[in-house]
Amino acid sequence: MPPNASQQQAELLHRLHGPGKVLVLVNAWDAVSARVLERAGASVIATTSAGMAWSLGYADGERVPGDEFVAACARICRVASVPVTVDLERGFGSSTDEVCELARKLIDLGVVGLNIEDGVSPETRRLLPVEVICERIGALRTLATQTKVRLFINARTDAYLAGNSGQASRFDEAMRRARLFASAGADGIFVPGMDQLEEVARFARAVELPLNIYAGYPGIPAVEALAAAGVRRVSLGCGPLQSALGLLGRIAAETLSQGRYDTMTSGMLTASELNRLFAPSESVS
Repeated sequence: MPPNASQQQAELLHRLHGPGKVLVLVNAWDAVSARVLERAGASVIATTSAGMAWSLGYADGERVPGDEFVAACARICRVASVPVTVDLERGFGSSTDEVCELARKLIDLGVVGLNIEDGVSPETRRLLPVEVICERIGALRTLATQTKVRLFINARTDAYLAGNSGQASRFDEAMRRARLFASAGADGIFVPGMDQLEEVARFARAVELPLNIYAGYPGIPAVEALAAAGVRRVSLGCGPLQSALGLLGRIAAETLSQGRYDTMTSGMLTASELNRLFAPSESVS
């Protein structure tokens, strides 16, 4: 994507997080899901790291080889005409330099937003040290300046998903990390697992950056209620793919056990509709 186009997409992504707005992200995992979402009205294409991993034949948790990850992002960027933001998990690298090397490749593709997290380590079941993530956020901010793209850095803390600490201590730890992330240069704060409206509202009042809530599982308040609580970004994450795969399982079970196709043929897109998603006039090179 030409530099000017990336700059414009980045500015648009920032504006979509503005006061009084709520950005709803139904996350994509490949090129066709990105096009279907854009046709449905998505103003931003956000990737799901778990969904991308599963679609490429890997378990979640930075197990996708770097070249495959970049190639998958490239296919999404090729067909998207709206801003693209990519979930980097913890950065796909053991060092800050490795994280920035990957991020530069994504920026060159036209990516204008990145998620970076302190996610739970599979080995220790603990969050990455906050200093590590803050260093990576600061380096990404510097990289954005160097590339002249106003990258939207959405910093995620998994304080609500780690260990067995109580609700109050999870809130306090999430708040502590969010403030440090903000000081390091983050543009937004993502707290998956926080789903009680009173807590969400208290958190949103206490942080200046846009608050992102994960809504990929049952029982999450509706977008309207989250927006009223001060949330400015709602992500469905891997939920859409989980639902789609559940539907695929039901289609297979019905056909294999009953010899029927009712589930499959109810609401399916036609081949012509899908082909039109990739017509030259509806995609970008």
